[in-house]
Amino acid sequence: MLHIVFGVALTVVFFFLNILGWMHMLPLYITSPLLFVSILFTISRFNHRKTFKGF
Repeated sequence: MLHIVFGVALTVVFFFLNILGWMHMLPLYITSPLLFVSILFTISRFNHRKTFKGF
């Protein structure tokens, strides 16, 4: 559960940085991959908890 909360917090922070990138305060080629990786991490952690762990 902590990984999901951490991933959502990272997504919010990197989304804010991406908005700054759209306003040309930060380069988009840095902020866009960071946002993509944080969303990917959050989705993978959310999907990983539903896997079969054995008997």
